[in-house]
This record gives sequence, C-alpha cells and structure tokens, in this order.
Amino acid sequence: MYETRVTRLLNIKYPIIQGGLAYLAYSDLASSVSNAGGLGQITAMSLSSPEALREEIHKVKQNTEKPFGVNFAIGQHGRTFEDMVQVAINEQVPVISVTGGNPKPVLDMVKPHSIKTLVLVAAKRQAVKAEALGADAVMVVGQEGGGHLGRGDVGTMVLTPQVVDAVSIPVIASGGIGDGRGFMAALALGAEGIEMGTRFIATQECRHAHPSYKQAIIDGDEQATVVIKRSLGTPARALLNPWTEEILKLEQDDPGISVLKSYIDGEANKKYIYEGNHNKGFGWAGQVIGRIQDIPTVETLIQSIVDEADQIRTTWQR
Repeated sequence: MYETRVTRLLNIKYPIIQGGLAYLAYSDLASSVSNAGGLGQITAMSLSSPEALREEIHKVKQNTEKPFGVNFAIGQHGRTFEDMVQVAINEQVPVISVTGGNPKPVLDMVKPHSIKTLVLVAAKRQAVKAEALGADAVMVVGQEGGGHLGRGDVGTMVLTPQVVDAVSIPVIASGGIGDGRGFMAALALGAEGIEMGTRFIATQECRHAHPSYKQAIIDGDEQATVVIKRSLGTPARALLNPWTEEILKLEQDDPGISVLKSYIDGEANKKYIYEGNHNKGFGWAGQVIGRIQDIPTVETLIQSIVDEADQIRTTWQR
C-alpha cells in the first residue's frame, strides 16, 4: 500500500528514513530501522576514522540483510570526508546521503558505482541543484526540524510541495514528522517518503542517547526548542536548556565563531546527549517533540506509523 518511487529506489518496504543523527546513528539503530522495513543510516563523520566507519558498516551487515545508508554531514565537522566516502564505496553500501554542504564532491565520487544517493535540502534552489548534480532523491527539511535548517524559515507544509513541483526526482519530507498523520500529510503534499530524526532518538535502540535527553524530548512541548547559530548563518534547532539559553544571549552581540565555538562544537553536543549534562551542553531536537510521548522499540514505532496511516486511509475512502 505504501509503495512509492522511494521504496522502489531504495528497495525498502516503507518509505520511512532515519536521519543521520550526529553522534547517535550507529549500527544498533540503523540495523533496527532497516529490519523494521525503513532505511536505517550510520552517521559517518561522527566516527573517528575510516576504519571505525568500516567496522560500523560490518556490524550493520551482521545484523540485517536489508538495505541501509551511510550519512555524510559534510562541512559541519571541519574534516575532509573523501577517505570516509571511499570506505562506503569499497564496502558497497546500498545508499549514501549527504547533508550540510555542497554535495557535488560526494556525488562525483559515487557516480561510477551502483549506490543510490540522497541529498538533504532546505530550499527549492538547493533541490534543483541536487537533481542537476545527479542525486537520486532529495530530502527536504522544513524549519520545524531538529539540527541544521535552512536560512529561510520556511515550514515543511509549504516547502515540500514547492520542491515537488520543482524537481522530477522523488522528494522525501522531513521536519515536524513523527507519526502516521505526519506521514500521510507528507504523501498528500506530493512527497514519496519521510525522514525522521528526533522521533528515532526517543526509541529503545538509540542506545547512545542519554536517558535524560530522551526524557526531555518526551517532556518538552512544541515551544521547548530554540534555533541557535543564526548569527553564524547556520541556524540549527536544539532543545531549550540553560546551555542554549546562554548561546542565545551570546549571539545577541554577534560575537563570531571564536567566542561561540566551545559552546556549539561536538564536545558540547556530546556532553548533553551522552552524559545528560544540560548545564554544559546541548541536544538537537525538532518541534515534533510536542507529539512524542513514549520510547518504543523501532519496530513498534514504525508499525504504529503504518497502522495510523492505514486508519487515515480507511477514513478517506469512506
């Protein structure tokens, strides 16, 4: 019932994709999502070396025979990525996704191989460019999403159909989606699949996420996130806590990267998501936290999304 160009392209049962999730998307989560019928992903640039990426890929292959992806958040970690991409190519991963920068270098490396490519975009212009560069599909994130967003503050409801009308390749909607209603809304807008990040953090298989991080996602409402890094031109949505409040105060004076770096870097991110220290770090999250009330298994989550979508479809057909 949910076969789309995305399911055919990626050879998956449901057009549900797990986001890259810096420092959280490893083999345990990725293989669970793929086994449940979606597309799980490993986050490559959060790993320490090409060897570490190869090891994670091998772990996923041991845990599932289903397709999975490797996400490359280029431009966000201050590192070169070519050696990591080469590992994914050598290991013949089924899917590579690109976020956070110009996807051309990655797409050029992957082109000669039978690897499917997804590019995350936050504007119609970026989607058109990704298609021209040879991306197989685009994932479009509205301003409701967690993590890095576009500068335009355009919501998923408006941005998704704009992109659908601008490109011929499949479009995957992201931002503010966490249940069957969001899934069906995305399909109604012309998307052929969804990507979820925050919702997959609040699952049992996202074992790297500290319990207090997951609890904050459950306890928070739609007002409990803030957008940081606007002063740097790289806006990103995170949970509201003492640390992000301090970042926002600093940004009022436009201090520049030299002052903000220790507040927004990967170490500050890990202090919260790994250790639960909300006075010394931050965690990415989207406005969808206002719709999250539990921490299910990945299989239960995906099945609940499909079941709710089935109910909506039945209602529409009356």
